[in-house]
Amino acid sequence: MTTRKNIRRSAVVLLVAGAAAGFTVSAAGTAAAMPTDFDCTSGQVTSQLVYGGAGAGGRDAAIQFTAKQGETCTLPGTLPLDLVGAHDVVLSSDAAPDAPRVEISDGSSAYIPLHWSAIGSPQQETPLAITVTAPQETSPRGDTSDPRITLPWDFGAVNAAPESHTIRTGAVTAGTAPTV
Repeated sequence: MTTRKNIRRSAVVLLVAGAAAGFTVSAAGTAAAMPTDFDCTSGQVTSQLVYGGAGAGGRDAAIQFTAKQGETCTLPGTLPLDLVGAHDVVLSSDAAPDAPRVEISDGSSAYIPLHWSAIGSPQQETPLAITVTAPQETSPRGDTSDPRITLPWDFGAVNAAPESHTIRTGAVTAGTAPTV
């Protein structure tokens, strides 16, 4: 009788210990998980201007965002953009107000297309930079970063005449920016 009692006690102890260990692992996994629908901060991505080519007096480029390794975040379908310098050149978005959100993670990319006229108008201005405002300042880990991303403009002059003084932008698009 004593042997059976000891076996039952041992089985119960092992069952309880196993359940406790499983709960601990499960809780630790949950605590380490990061939300996947969290808006991107400037610190979670690398950003660059990518030249997309030229043709018929127009120029194409893109602002490309690439998630850093270990990061997952979401970019809204449209992001606030601004130019530094070139006060007669305007930015105008062709993106729908309800453009879909794009998730990036672990080195994947998304981009905002840019298109402008650069034919020989007597009124031309060269922007110094283009800025993007990231949708979030604090990451899920609590890291805070300045939401403004400033990228030097290396694509030369843009028409500044009233009839063609616009850089057209599009929605945030999944994937890498097209290049020539």
